[in-house]
Amino acid sequence: MNIAAIAALALIAALLAVMLKRYNSELGVVVSIVAGAVILIELLKTVAPILQQMETLFSISGISGEYALILFKTLGVCYIAQFAADSCRDAGENALASKVEIAGKIAVLLLALPLFESIASTAASLIGK
Repeated sequence: MNIAAIAALALIAALLAVMLKRYNSELGVVVSIVAGAVILIELLKTVAPILQQMETLFSISGISGEYALILFKTLGVCYIAQFAADSCRDAGENALASKVEIAGKIAVLLLALPLFESIASTAASLIGK
């Protein structure tokens, strides 16, 4: 799906959601979330070549595959948390959206702990401890 089709789908879904919210706000929210999910699924289909290119770049540069895996996982967490938070905001649940964003940030920190450990051990070896 190209950007024009994604934009068209988003605009149609937004118009439909706005019209439905006048009569039944729950259906408007459902339309919005379903359209977002469809767009996200279509975008995920196009991510495979990008991931393959990034893996190639990591292998050429000599960076450990473990670090690439951490990067991919953190990107996934960021996208999922952002999608969930935006969906909560569409439903009028701003407080819940904030909690989802905090949970996403904590998940990223947890995933990055091995990187911090590696940096700390490298720094300690350079210092001589």
